[in-house]
Amino acid sequence: MPARNLPEATFARTVLGTGPGLVLAHGAGSSVENTYGPILEGLAARHKVVGVDYPGSGDTPRSTAPLSVDDLADQLVAAAVAEGLDTFALSGFSLGGPVAIRAAARHPERVTALILTATFPHRDNRLALSSSVWRKIALSGDREMLAEFLLMMSLGADALESMPAEQLQQTLGFAAATAAPGTPEQADLVGRVDVRDDLPDIQVPTLVISTTQDWFTSTTLHRQLAETIPGAQLAEIATGHLPMLERTEEWLQLITNFLDKHNQPA
Repeated sequence: MPARNLPEATFARTVLGTGPGLVLAHGAGSSVENTYGPILEGLAARHKVVGVDYPGSGDTPRSTAPLSVDDLADQLVAAAVAEGLDTFALSGFSLGGPVAIRAAARHPERVTALILTATFPHRDNRLALSSSVWRKIALSGDREMLAEFLLMMSLGADALESMPAEQLQQTLGFAAATAAPGTPEQADLVGRVDVRDDLPDIQVPTLVISTTQDWFTSTTLHRQLAETIPGAQLAEIATGHLPMLERTEEWLQLITNFLDKHNQPA
């Protein structure tokens, strides 16, 4: 299959490190920094890391039209190529999972491996409801309510109940302050995206990391990915939707161990 043409790389991007290529697709309502920040240095210690911020995240202007998973996937690949990576592994978190899957489906000649964390191939009923509520709260402009909703949904029971009141208030303040302006459009895409048809054709080593206390993306959706992508491996972390906060080192170790086995130099 001939290589698909790429658009001009226009999304703001993060570039760190040297070595085999690793491209990052962040979660909805977030950014590369807020999704991968706690493990960026660890990833960049052995890889050239490239991540893009979706419209309305980081320094990428907000979109005036509904987002397209094809556009996000193509921009992800275009950024990597613009930074000199001909081939690379892809790591997708939450909404970044279907973005990474679509990128691998549209540009199979460039992708060497997939790591999919706390993610989904399509919405189930819980995700349809939560993404709809999420979008409506974001549109309301009530950042305090948005932060309360996100912490309630995102943190695992162990992490949430272990927080002293002062820490909980600090975390709510951080969540309110860092919510991406493009959250409504990104949450809308969560409720629409469907990459199930791409899964059987994925031909690269794939690791699915299941967050077992997750209220946003269920373990059923995680297992569906692992069972449908040929040869995929399944690993579990006892966290909610935010392993970067709850089990930082464990998440990093799963990713780097997998890449050490499967990623090829760019």
